[in-house]
Amino acid sequence: MTQVLVPIANGTEEIEAVCIIDTLRRAGFHVTVASVHDTKTVTCSRQVQIVADCLLSDCKDKVYDLIVLPGGAKGAENLAASELLAKLLKKQSSEGRWFGAICASPAIVLYPLGLLPPQATCHPSVEDKINKVVKERVVVDAENKCVTSRGPGTAIEFALKLIECLEGAELRQKVETPMITASQ
Repeated sequence: MTQVLVPIANGTEEIEAVCIIDTLRRAGFHVTVASVHDTKTVTCSRQVQIVADCLLSDCKDKVYDLIVLPGGAKGAENLAASELLAKLLKKQSSEGRWFGAICASPAIVLYPLGLLPPQATCHPSVEDKINKVVKERVVVDAENKCVTSRGPGTAIEFALKLIECLEGAELRQKVETPMITASQ
């Protein structure tokens, strides 16, 4: 079973977090939602509360096929402040496993860590924080095993692309068809 870690924080963009978690679980992935704070409940950008499965500290010795970061400006800042998350992301990249980020997280979390690949995108509000932006809804850098996306409106497309990258187009299609996405 594909193992996925979705770290969340106060200020996380709730549409992105829920779309990622839900869509990946529809694919049969084992998704662990982990709070970077010392409590499992986080308050998202629009005051929606999400209760994580565990704390990020509970995940430090586990191996994941994918680590994927939702955005939200304040949420991305809180994710970036986590030294443990930085360590896990660097290890994920150095060991050649997939990672992804959407919205502000590519620029605020991945870029300062030196993990944002040459082919990447982010939310328009933070484009000035990185060197080069590919202005596409979802960008896959297969060489670096990184997937990035722009924001809440691209979250389902982003999650479907993650499924395709990890398990192939057939599983993506199986998940996408009953969701009645815009591409259908």
